[in-house]
Amino acid sequence: MRNETPSNSAAPGDGLVRAGALVFIIGAVATLVTVAPLFLGTDPFPPVAYAVCMLMGVGFVIAAAGVLRSIAAQRRQATSAADAR
Repeated sequence: MRNETPSNSAAPGDGLVRAGALVFIIGAVATLVTVAPLFLGTDPFPPVAYAVCMLMGVGFVIAAAGVLRSIAAQRRQATSAADAR
C-alpha cells in the first residue's frame, strides 16, 4: 500500500523541527562568540550575551517537540489505517 502523502509535503511537526534547528544554530553561534574572549584574552561580554546562549537548549526543546508531534501524527495515521482494514 502506497502512502498518499506526497514526499514534498510538510508533515506535522516539520515546522517546529526547522524552527528549533534555527534557534539552536543561533544559540550555538552566540556560544562561540561569548566563549571566544576567554581564549583571545579580551574583555568578556556582558551577562546578557550569555543569556542568548540559552537558545541552544530552547532550540533543542522546540525541535524535540516537533519530532514528538510528528511521531504522534504517524501513530494516529497508522492506527486509522489499521482500523480501516
